[in-house]
Amino acid sequence: MFKLHAPYQPTGDQPQAIKRLATSDQQHQVLMGVTGSGKTFTIANVIQKVQKPTLVISHNKTLAAQLYQEFRDYFPDNAVSYFVSYYDYYQPEAYIPQTDTYIEKETSINDQIDKLRLAATTNLLTRKDVIVVASVSCIYNLGSPAEYGKSILELAPDLKISRDQIFIRLNDLQYSRSDYDFSRSSYRVRGETIDVYPAYEDIAIRIHHDGLKVTKLEKIDPLTSQTHRVQPFAPVIIYPAKHYLAAKDNQAEIFKQIRRDLKLQTTHLKNSGKVLEAHRIQQRITYDLEMIKNLGYVNGIENYSRYFDGRKPGDPPYSLLDYFPKDYLLIVDESHMTIPQIRGMYNGDRSRKQTLIDYGFRLPAALDNRPLKFDEFLRRINQVIYVSATPDEWEVSQSQSQVVEQLIRPTGLVDPAISVRPTANQIQDLVSNLQSLISKGQRALITTLTKRMAEDLSTYLAEQGFKVHYLHSDIKTLERLDILDDLRQGVYDVIVGINLLREGLDLPEVSLVAILDADKEGFLRSKTSLIQTMGRASRHKQGTVIMYADTITKSMQLAIDEVSRRRRIQVAYNTRYHITPTSISKPIKDRLVKKEEEKETLDTSKISQLTPSDLSRLVRLLTRQMNAA
Repeated sequence: MFKLHAPYQPTGDQPQAIKRLATSDQQHQVLMGVTGSGKTFTIANVIQKVQKPTLVISHNKTLAAQLYQEFRDYFPDNAVSYFVSYYDYYQPEAYIPQTDTYIEKETSINDQIDKLRLAATTNLLTRKDVIVVASVSCIYNLGSPAEYGKSILELAPDLKISRDQIFIRLNDLQYSRSDYDFSRSSYRVRGETIDVYPAYEDIAIRIHHDGLKVTKLEKIDPLTSQTHRVQPFAPVIIYPAKHYLAAKDNQAEIFKQIRRDLKLQTTHLKNSGKVLEAHRIQQRITYDLEMIKNLGYVNGIENYSRYFDGRKPGDPPYSLLDYFPKDYLLIVDESHMTIPQIRGMYNGDRSRKQTLIDYGFRLPAALDNRPLKFDEFLRRINQVIYVSATPDEWEVSQSQSQVVEQLIRPTGLVDPAISVRPTANQIQDLVSNLQSLISKGQRALITTLTKRMAEDLSTYLAEQGFKVHYLHSDIKTLERLDILDDLRQGVYDVIVGINLLREGLDLPEVSLVAILDADKEGFLRSKTSLIQTMGRASRHKQGTVIMYADTITKSMQLAIDEVSRRRRIQVAYNTRYHITPTSISKPIKDRLVKKEEEKETLDTSKISQLTPSDLSRLVRLLTRQMNAA
């Protein structure tokens, strides 16, 4: 089971927090821990004590990646998985009635993240010592765990099975034959051997077959084919290459149900005077059913998930939460952000799908391919710990106001000193401060209110000779991690951003946080946001915060008061135990996914010689470039 590996022991108020969280039988608990107090280490200790499969939800992919790396280091012998949206590029299916524009679903799937997602569900079905670090994509429709769990190919030495039966089963599991380009989710045949590259692992499986039975099983390196012998007579289980699979056993009954709903929807559209829409839905569904029948898959198969899962209209979809056993532990990281995000997912998704249904692009069953509603999410909770430096009123009320506080930093670091300065000449003042701290080898974060201001300020600071980069939601998920690593390594001295520079970012080299327009009341300048933003400077012993404002708002005052309270507690602790504050030192971890240096390009000089697949790829590439322009 879970075994924690760490070079240090719980200190400060970590021991009391671990004891209270691990021994309480309350369903809802809150851990209010200041930045740098070791909340992740506390949770790791709780996981080791309770010995339950654990789901950690973060509202932000970047933070989820950081947490995944930390838990992977704490539990190297256990199955730590990463489950976030696997799209590098995602254009959802949509229809704009005003301009009669249909936008087809188009995606660019990140192969590495897809592997990590499939590894998460595979681990949950095969092991108990599982920690899954996920974004809120974990509440989206994923397909039935029962269907996924029984859709396997189990092999063992001396198993009597024909080669054709293996091929058919692999095709059913959405593996494609590729004798030349051996990549994830494919298999190849060479003489008496069949090599299978599972979608969820970094190693391949070599099946030796004499024509009648399996003679030997080996694990091989997909690139070098170096073999790692499987334990003699040990079975090997190959899981599906996709989460959505069309069941074969009751396919006829499912198709009958879809056609019945198609007839009802066609009649409804015709009675409403929508003849074109009725013809459109008839064509689309007929084509999709043909594809599913012959290939077992079609783009958009998730819109038929209700039929394949055996759910009734309105029933909640299966999600990652359904892959966990009943007795599991849920950790909601930065709960003041994550809970509202979970609460708001359902409505936005429904609005887009309803338009597609009204205009004959989808059956009403598409509405059941959706994220969980908030009450459905709550019903799937067993035991939960809400973790935040600034928990919201809802989490506190759920825990019956019994909040576990963790305000002592083991390093003795106190919360940053705060100064409020006028907005007049704020950029010149900022430049002067940056020059001073960079000369000492320190780093800075600057928060703005808009993307445009972040980019413009970055450009201005670059012209002044600073090594600077901006960071906002237009930057791809994995690139954000690279930029933050570059800041720590000194490639950049300054990062300018908006709300991505708030919760959870672990940057020990940062000694200055500058908040522009601090007196503009709103979401980004609320008490919670200000406390979180200021916390980014609390991992450095010379940490300071400069708030540029002409008036001190109520949110600013509340944030300053709370940070001052926490500062007093830490100073008293340091005095009592004669602790000298020391800056946190953390190693820079390897990249979660190796960076691709080459940009996607195609030679357009000889278009007539391109293959159909390359032509299709070129159209998608040019369309994306056009939309970006």
